Amino acid sequence: MKCFSRYLPYLFRPHGALRSASCHAEADIISTVEFNHTGELLATGDKGGRVVIFQREQESKNQPHRRGEYNVYSTFQSHEPEFDYLKSLEIEEKINKIRWLPQQNAAYFLLSTNDKTVKLWKVSERDKRPEGYNLKDEDGRLRDPSMITVLRVPVLRPMDLMVEATPRRVFANAHTYHINSISVNSDYETYMSADDLRINLWNFEITNQSFNIVDIKPANMEELTEVITAAEFHPHHCNTFVYSSSKGTIRLCDMRTAALCDRHAKFFEEPEDPSNRSFFSEIISSISDVKFSHSGRYIMTRDYLTVKVWDLNMENRPIETYQVHDYLRSKLCSLYENDCIFDKFECVWNGSDSVIMTGSYNNFFRMFDRNTKRDVTLEASRENSKPRAILKPRKVCVGGKRRKDEISVDSLDFSKKILHTAWHPSENIIAVAATNNLYIFQDKVN
Repeated sequence: MKCFSRYLPYLFRPHGALRSASCHAEADIISTVEFNHTGELLATGDKGGRVVIFQREQESKNQPHRRGEYNVYSTFQSHEPEFDYLKSLEIEEKINKIRWLPQQNAAYFLLSTNDKTVKLWKVSERDKRPEGYNLKDEDGRLRDPSMITVLRVPVLRPMDLMVEATPRRVFANAHTYHINSISVNSDYETYMSADDLRINLWNFEITNQSFNIVDIKPANMEELTEVITAAEFHPHHCNTFVYSSSKGTIRLCDMRTAALCDRHAKFFEEPEDPSNRSFFSEIISSISDVKFSHSGRYIMTRDYLTVKVWDLNMENRPIETYQVHDYLRSKLCSLYENDCIFDKFECVWNGSDSVIMTGSYNNFFRMFDRNTKRDVTLEASRENSKPRAILKPRKVCVGGKRRKDEISVDSLDFSKKILHTAWHPSENIIAVAATNNLYIFQDKVN
C-alpha cells in the first residue's frame, strides 16, 4: 500500500456517483456502507429497506485502469415496513447496519438489520438451469402421471448468469428498543445485536433464542441516565467486546467472567475539562461509533466534534484526539435547533490502521494520518468528481479574510452530510455515502 502522506493532497480518484442524484427520494438515502472481507464486494443499505451490492471489475489487458471500478452486482429488498399492533408502533424498513461473513464457499453471506429484525442473506450465482423433469413440464406445471410413458434424465443447460439473494435466517422478537449495532464474532458461529439498553448474543443456527449479555435498563425508567450507542466484537478474541454510551464512555467486557456482562473488565473515559463545560457538553460527548483496529490493540471512537484513539492498556484518556470540525463549536446553538447536533457520524480505519476517516457536513470527509499527524478535508460531490479527476483538499475559513479556495463556515450546507463511509480492507479504496449518492474513490494511479 502506498504511503498516505505522499498522496495526501490528491489521495483518491472518484469513479463517479453510482446512484442517480436526480431525485432525493427519502427511500434512496443510503444508511450503511460495508466492504466484504476481500474488498471485492461492497454492500449499501438504504432507508427503503433495499440492499445494493457492487462488485469490483476484474482487470483486463485492454483496460488495466478499470481495475477498482465497482458495478451493480445484486439488488434485493431486505426489510419491509411493519406495524406493531400491541404497541401501536410503526417499524421502519430502513437498514441500520450490514455485516459480511467471511466467504467459505462460492456463495456470499451477510447480515442486515433494521430497528427490530436481523436477517442472514445468502447471495449466490446461477448460470445453469435443470431441464428434463419427469413430473413437471418445462413451464413448471405438474404433468398427469398417467401420461408419463418414458423416464427422462434431467440435464443442466447453460443460462445467463443470475445472482440470487435468499434469506436463510430471520432473527426477530428479541429487541424492545431500536437495534443500533450488529457485530460478527471471530468464531464465526455467533454474532451480537445491540439496542439502546441491551446487547444480545446469537448463534447463527438458532433463530428463536438469544442470550442477553448486557442489560443496563434500570428498574425505574425515570432513573435512566445513559443508553448504548454502539457495540463491536474484538477482531481476534471471541470472548471480548466493547460498547459505547451516550455519556462518552466505553466499556470493555469479557464473556469469560460471567454470563451477564453488566460488570465491565475495563472502563475508558476522558475526564472533562471544566473550562469547556457548556449546555451542549453532554450531547456532543455522546459516542456515535466505536471500532476496534484490525490489530485489536486500539479502539477508535467518534463523538460529535472529535475522533479519539484509545489504547486497550490505558483507560484514563485517549492516546490520540483528532478535531473533525472544531469550527462548529460556535454554531452548536443553531445545530441544536435544527437537530444536526444529534447526527450519528461513523468512523473507519484503513487496512493497516495507520489512517482514519470520518465524515462531516457540506459533503466533506476527513482523513487523519496517525504517523505523520497530517490531515486532509475532501469533498464528495458531483461537481468536482468527474471520473479520473483528482480531488482537491478543501479548507474551511472561520471569520476574517477568506482566501479564494476556502469556504466560509457560515456557508456550509448542513443538509449535506457524510455519515457513512467504508475503507477497502487492504487497498486505498474508499466508499463514501452522500445522501442518496455513493462515491467510490481510489488512490492515484501513476
